[in-house]
Amino acid sequence: MTPDTKRNERNDPGTAGTEDTAEAIRGVITRAKVVLWDFDGPICRLFAGHKAERVAGELVEWLESRGLHGLLTERERQSLDPQFLLRAVERRHPGSDLVAELEERLTQEELQAAVSAMPTAYADPLIRTWSAVGSRLAITTNNSPRVARAYLDGRGLTGCFSPHIYGRTQDLRRLKPDPYCLTRALSATGTAPAAALMIGDSPTDWEAASRAGIPFLGYARNDRNEKRLRAAGAEHVVRTLETLLRIVRQQGTSVCPGAVEWDPVL
Repeated sequence: MTPDTKRNERNDPGTAGTEDTAEAIRGVITRAKVVLWDFDGPICRLFAGHKAERVAGELVEWLESRGLHGLLTERERQSLDPQFLLRAVERRHPGSDLVAELEERLTQEELQAAVSAMPTAYADPLIRTWSAVGSRLAITTNNSPRVARAYLDGRGLTGCFSPHIYGRTQDLRRLKPDPYCLTRALSATGTAPAAALMIGDSPTDWEAASRAGIPFLGYARNDRNEKRLRAAGAEHVVRTLETLLRIVRQQGTSVCPGAVEWDPVL
């Protein structure tokens, strides 16, 4: 590492301003043979153009149109999180046709949202570069796997992950923080937990990784998200994926000089 690189990493907000943290992040990245990505957050902002608040409100209206006015508490009715509503209904009617229909309605809303989703800065080149240097990538998300695949198809990124796209199933008990989708990815790739890395942006991502024994790297796009991750127990958090891109590029050029050069797609 050159002196200039060290100075840049000390000043990089993605490494919390310390060389020790930068080296720790470098360590978890270089040890990872398989990288498990959460979808909504680290890869894109799914509801950037198709607002989650509106989706949640329409799901509540749909439930009430079926005469289920007393199904949700007032706090649940006011929720801005569609997945929170889905879990609330599932707790009261586990495995029911009602839950299956509500989940499908949410999937359709997510598919609409994928069309206007905003890519996370540096996510596309990071994914391509990580794949190019030989690491295997997988999606482990609470969103529908159909939605993740649709978004990746639109960005030309599906080949970096396929067939390892694991998401919400009909068994909603398996949503993160349950580590089910993470352990599916490990099993399918034949990877030990210690040889993997989970990138996520929520405390449930961290908890799922912790329960599976997988090293975790948090992505936080603002102070609030970073505080939530660190309060949950996340040791390593970056504020920009550019930090990871620089490390992975260095990793690639050390193996095959000049082989990995991607222009950032923001």
